[in-house]
Amino acid sequence: MVGWRGAELAVRLGLTVGGIAVVALWWVQTSAASLDSAGQVMTAAGRVSGLLAAYLVLVEVLLLARVPALERAVGFDRLAAWHRGLGTNVVLLIGVHVLLVVWGYGLTDHRQPFGELVTVVTSYPDMWKATIGALLFVAVGISSGRIARSKLSYEVWYALHLTVYVAVALTFFHQTSNGADLVASRTARDAWTLLYLAVAACVVIWRVVLPVTAIPRHRMRVERVVREGPGVVSVWIRGRGLDRLGAVPGQFLLWRFAARGHLLSAHAYSLSAPPEPDRLRITVKAAGDHSRALEWLRPGTPVLAEGPFGLFTAQRTRPDAKVLLIGAGSGIAPVRALAEGLARNGRDVVVVQRASRPLDLVLHEELCELSRAGLMTVHGVTGARDQLGFDPLAARYLGAAVPDITERDVFVCGPPGLTRSVTHTLRQLGVAERRIHTEEFELR
Repeated sequence: MVGWRGAELAVRLGLTVGGIAVVALWWVQTSAASLDSAGQVMTAAGRVSGLLAAYLVLVEVLLLARVPALERAVGFDRLAAWHRGLGTNVVLLIGVHVLLVVWGYGLTDHRQPFGELVTVVTSYPDMWKATIGALLFVAVGISSGRIARSKLSYEVWYALHLTVYVAVALTFFHQTSNGADLVASRTARDAWTLLYLAVAACVVIWRVVLPVTAIPRHRMRVERVVREGPGVVSVWIRGRGLDRLGAVPGQFLLWRFAARGHLLSAHAYSLSAPPEPDRLRITVKAAGDHSRALEWLRPGTPVLAEGPFGLFTAQRTRPDAKVLLIGAGSGIAPVRALAEGLARNGRDVVVVQRASRPLDLVLHEELCELSRAGLMTVHGVTGARDQLGFDPLAARYLGAAVPDITERDVFVCGPPGLTRSVTHTLRQLGVAERRIHTEEFELR
C-alpha cells in the first residue's frame, strides 16, 4: 500500500517537473531585451500559456493512453479524474494564449486586437490549422461540462473526444512554424517533436496495436446473456488463454462487442466473478442505450477487450487483514468477484450489499451461497431512506453490523453519492483513511 501511494506521488512529481521544464526552457531562451515593452511582455505571457497548454494536452492524451505503468501506479479511475480536471485548464490556457498573443501583437503593431487576429489567422503559416484545432479543443471542453454530459449520449461524447487527436496534430504545426521558442532553437524543436512522437507511440501501441492483436489470440465470444434482475444482465464471455490477460477479481476491462451500436465505443464493465482460464463474466445495470442493449447480444458475438484495469483488488489490502466490502447498484459486480477471491484465499470477509428493494439485490444469492459455505458473512440492506426514515448505512447501524470495522480494510463501490456518504461514515467510525478504498469506472 505504501508502495502504491509512493508510485502515485512519483507520477504527480514527474508531470509537475515536466511542466516546470517547459517554463524553464522558455526562460532560458528569452532575453530581457525582448521584454522591454507592454506588447512584448503580453506576447511572452501568451507564449508561456501556449507552451503549457501544449504540454497539458499531451499529458491529457497520455493519461488515457492505457499505459500499464501509469495505470498500475495511479489507477484508471484517478487517471480519468485527472484527465477531466486538466481539461478545463487546457481550454482556459488556450483562450489565454490566443488573447494575450493577439493583444500583444496588436500593441506592438499599433492595431486593434480583432484586426490583428484576422491578420494572424490569414497571414501566418499554419495558423488556419491551429484555429481549427483550438475550436475543436473548445468543443471537446464544452462537451465535458456537467450539463453537456448529461444531455449527450456516450457515443456522441466519445466521438467528439476522438477529434482531440486531430486537434493535437493541427496545433503542432503552428508551434514549429510560428512558435518563437521552437523556431529559434533546434534543441527545443527536437525536444517537443520527440515528446509528441513518444505520446503518439503510447496511443498507437496500447490503444490500437495491442487490442487488435489480442483479437486472434484470445478469440473472445459472447457465450450467453443471463438476466439477473430488473435492468441487470450478466454477459458470459468465452475465449482462449484468458488467464494471460492477467485479470484479477475487482478489476474491469473496456469492452467492445461486434454488434450494431456496440463496436465504435468502449465501455468500462467490471468482472463480476473471479476470472477463469477460458471464461469471464461481467454484470451490467442498464444506465444508458449501450448497457441496456447488452441484453440483446447474441451468443457467438465477437468481443474485443482492453485491459484489465483498476486497483480495486486484493493487492490494496494488508497481508492477512480482515476485509469489509460494501457494494450497491452496479458496484456489486466488482465486490462480488473480489469477495470470492479474498474468501477463497482464506481471508475474513464481510459483505454489505445495499439496495432500495429486495428485488434489486442482484447476485445476492451467489454471495449467500458463499456465506452458507462458511466463506464469508453477508448482509443485505434494503429499503429507501425516505421510507425507512433513516440511513441504514449510517455510523450507528454500520458499526453494529460490523463491530470490528476499524480492524478491516474497507472497499466501497457504488453510485458516487453513496460512495461519498459511506466514506464519510467510515471516517466517523474511526477507519483509517489508508484503509478505505474506492474506485469509479466513469470515462467521462
